[in-house]
Amino acid sequence: MLWYTELAKIKEKSIIKNQHYFAEDKRPKIRFNKHNAFQRRSVEQDEEFFDPFHGAPEVSSETIKKYKRGESINIDGIKTTRQKINFMKEDMKIKQSVQQAARNELLLTEEAGYIEPDENKATYRIEQHEIAAAVDITSASKLFSLSLTEFGPYKIKYSRDGRHLVLGGRLGHVAAMDWVSKQLHCEINVMESVHDICWLHLPTMFAVAQKKWVFIYDLQGVELHCIKRLDRVLQMEFLPYHFLLAAASETGFLSWLDISTGQRIASTYTRAGRSNVMCQNPYNAIIALGEANGCVTMWSPNEDKALVKIFCQPAAIKSVAIDNRGLYMAVAGLDRSMKIYDVRTYKCLQSYKFRSSAGFLDFSQRGLLSVGMGNVVEVYKDCCTQTARTPYLHHKANDVVSDLQFCPFEDILGIGYNSGFESILIPGAGEPNIDSFESNPFQTKSQMKEMEVKAVLEKIQPELITLDPNLLGSIDIPSLQEKMEQLKSKPYVKPPDIEFEPRRKAKSRSKSAKVFKRKKIFKETAKRELIKESVKKEMSTIKEKYPKSESVLGRFRPKMK
Repeated sequence: MLWYTELAKIKEKSIIKNQHYFAEDKRPKIRFNKHNAFQRRSVEQDEEFFDPFHGAPEVSSETIKKYKRGESINIDGIKTTRQKINFMKEDMKIKQSVQQAARNELLLTEEAGYIEPDENKATYRIEQHEIAAAVDITSASKLFSLSLTEFGPYKIKYSRDGRHLVLGGRLGHVAAMDWVSKQLHCEINVMESVHDICWLHLPTMFAVAQKKWVFIYDLQGVELHCIKRLDRVLQMEFLPYHFLLAAASETGFLSWLDISTGQRIASTYTRAGRSNVMCQNPYNAIIALGEANGCVTMWSPNEDKALVKIFCQPAAIKSVAIDNRGLYMAVAGLDRSMKIYDVRTYKCLQSYKFRSSAGFLDFSQRGLLSVGMGNVVEVYKDCCTQTARTPYLHHKANDVVSDLQFCPFEDILGIGYNSGFESILIPGAGEPNIDSFESNPFQTKSQMKEMEVKAVLEKIQPELITLDPNLLGSIDIPSLQEKMEQLKSKPYVKPPDIEFEPRRKAKSRSKSAKVFKRKKIFKETAKRELIKESVKKEMSTIKEKYPKSESVLGRFRPKMK
């Protein structure tokens, strides 16, 4: 009988549990549709009764504005209803993607670095060994230096993912390494002078501007290509989205080479002499050159002349840098001054004066500006929007600075000297949240191959390089005034319609065929007179443009009738 009583207790417990279950109404909601099929209610519909914070979390308008790209689609001019519905659906998808991107900001848990100094102590008085003692072991290991006293001064360049580093000594020493793990990829001596170095689309190839030509090497130090079309190059910049290698030579030519096809897209004579100051605008892929007359010019492979020419300094330009957003440009000259310009309006925002001329400038991903002057490196914070009274950090080296660059996604500043290389810690310089679809420092070999294929498929044509990339999606609609001016500028216009009704003549001459012939002769005569007037008007403009002068070359002038 014991088993019977135990079974009764179990049944009683199950009945109580079922009563509690039905009381709370936790049963799955089921209804019949017209095809007599069961259909379970969605989880969102069930949670309406229990979730006090129903629906997706609200996103602030400022966050949405950050991810918004352009205005919404205007459907007023669309005629058919079907097209209107399609455009409305597309607009809804765009809005949902913007809101989703803004909402996913909650998942960005990494924070940017910062410095909390002691009371009554400025941040620029903090030295590198103090920063290394306060950070973790991994970050402290990124503070190191390389003594290379024989082949300097050195040019440096970090890869786009911030993982690899290439060094180029003026006397021919070239070395590539994984600076995080301190693993050396290759080390060669090209046996001639090296003027600049540059990583290409992947950290497996890099270009070296040597004495005569530009050479491309792989990570084993094997020469892949010798580009003789780019000769006596002093500065190089690689445009990753266009697969273009821009090179400025000492003869004054600026050239663009497509490394995916090997063709030279354009070569422009800048008429500014030796071009040894160059940088790119990451926002629109425009190349900026600093000239000896104090001007900064901006170039595109689609134009033979400079798109913009700004007079920045009364002295020669020594260095130019543009931030990642393409908003601000820093220009340093021989007159020991540095000016910050707004690239959108080309107006000077801030002006600074140093004890010596700044030879090297570079912006970090978070807007810090590094300035190299002699053997001193200073880093400024928020120096574009407001006047910075003191530097953010100050570092004094044992040798003269020959190059500097911020490492992407790291709080690191790399400095090239006459006698080697040094990596120093700059808290708050790098972007803490990495977009692995853009550049992934932890990618495997298979991911690297896949990224290369995607980059080639998504390559932007050089014809699309403009000052304002937003104009590419707009429609060029000429105004009424432009249309009228265009009509006036045409030498031949359509003659006006002439209503001519010939008078009736004798009976034999008033037949329909002869009347039509007389009408045609009259219209052609009026048209001929109109053409003569337009030609006479055009010749008068030529007379004004080419005034009569007694010279040997006068016989080549167009003859007037």
